[in-house]
Amino acid sequence: MTVAIVDYGMGNLRSVEKALERVGAAAVISASADQIAAADGIVLPGVGAFPRAVEEIDRRGLARVVRDAATSGRPVLGICLGMQLLFERSSELGGAPGLGLISGEVKPLSAGRLKLPQIGWNPVGWSRSSELTVGLPDPCAFYHVHSFAGQPSDPADALGTSTYGAPFVTAVQRGALFGVQFHPEKSGEHGLALLANFARICAARPAPTGAAR
Repeated sequence: MTVAIVDYGMGNLRSVEKALERVGAAAVISASADQIAAADGIVLPGVGAFPRAVEEIDRRGLARVVRDAATSGRPVLGICLGMQLLFERSSELGGAPGLGLISGEVKPLSAGRLKLPQIGWNPVGWSRSSELTVGLPDPCAFYHVHSFAGQPSDPADALGTSTYGAPFVTAVQRGALFGVQFHPEKSGEHGLALLANFARICAARPAPTGAAR
């Protein structure tokens, strides 16, 4: 079972790779559309500005492979900026379209007088049960670093919420498509448990044509 970590030049790829390997997944960092398409699951990481990330994903021809995987039911996990990219668009730096897999827009945190970006641990409360959160406490603390957050148009897409000045959605799910605003690879044992759950989800789905197990 292989999990492909999408390399579009932005994100802490090695730490995600090491965390997945620690929970027993065969992880590969790849910028190859063919290799990503053949994987059992896909992680879309990211740190930085939304518009530049979209530009890089498009330039490298990786947007279609992520969309095709998600729409075909292949497990996909967006982390931090990677979660934001799943939405239809972001207002960051004048705005840019996203992958359009989750209806809604990414907007600045309503933090009031609190400092941005938010950096630190926040308790996350789960909106519903999910394969991704099996065995995790409710609430569960995860490490966040962000100034923006996705706002799903459909409340049913929200999986987890937290608060920083005001409530915000920090985890989403639509079928086997998942997104987390926090960094599971930096969130200790609970972050590793979430990644282990994602690896099990990937292993339980039928492999795509040509995928190696």
